[in-house]
Amino acid sequence: MARPWLWLWLCLQLPGFCTNLLSSQTPGYILTKTNNSTEIVCPMKGEHTGVYWYRWNQGRQHFEFLLFSSPLGKATYGTNISQEKFSIRGTSSYHSYRLHINRLHGSDNGTYYCCTIQSSQLILGTGTQLDVVDVLPLPSMSTLVPLTKKPMRCKPKNKAINKKGACTPMVWVPLAAGALLLLLSLIPTIRRFYRLRRRLWVRAHRR
Repeated sequence: MARPWLWLWLCLQLPGFCTNLLSSQTPGYILTKTNNSTEIVCPMKGEHTGVYWYRWNQGRQHFEFLLFSSPLGKATYGTNISQEKFSIRGTSSYHSYRLHINRLHGSDNGTYYCCTIQSSQLILGTGTQLDVVDVLPLPSMSTLVPLTKKPMRCKPKNKAINKKGACTPMVWVPLAAGALLLLLSLIPTIRRFYRLRRRLWVRAHRR
């Protein structure tokens, strides 16, 4: 059951070797805290004989066989692999398998791969990198979502002038001057009208 790791090794060493034989494994990256649990999903595209799970140890530079799960739900574990830590959960139609990992520790760090045989071909997962830390890092300022700013409305610089309105000297002084000029221009007309009225009254009484 440990033979599929040779295909995994070839895929890592020869880019493009398994381009048409990859399955979209999700998620691609997991960052979590110690003692937490997590799941990795491996989708199935057709009939298969079961799913293998391997872990690539970057420090030791080797693949570690974790377990094999048959379509009937029977699991076979690798050497020194705890059944309490690793378990397989398949969907009702077995279109995907979930590798569940409990009580995570730093020793669980690595890249996890699923493998399955479909139509006499070995289908490999794209891999999921798992990093287990004691304290999660704080998000950087660049990753924070910027606050949406409301558009600023144009406001007059001097609010006092805007509030006083027509009571300001800048407004009523020109109006008063205009009214005075209009009144002065009407005085001659009023005088002519008064003289004309006087003449008509005198003529009317003479008759």
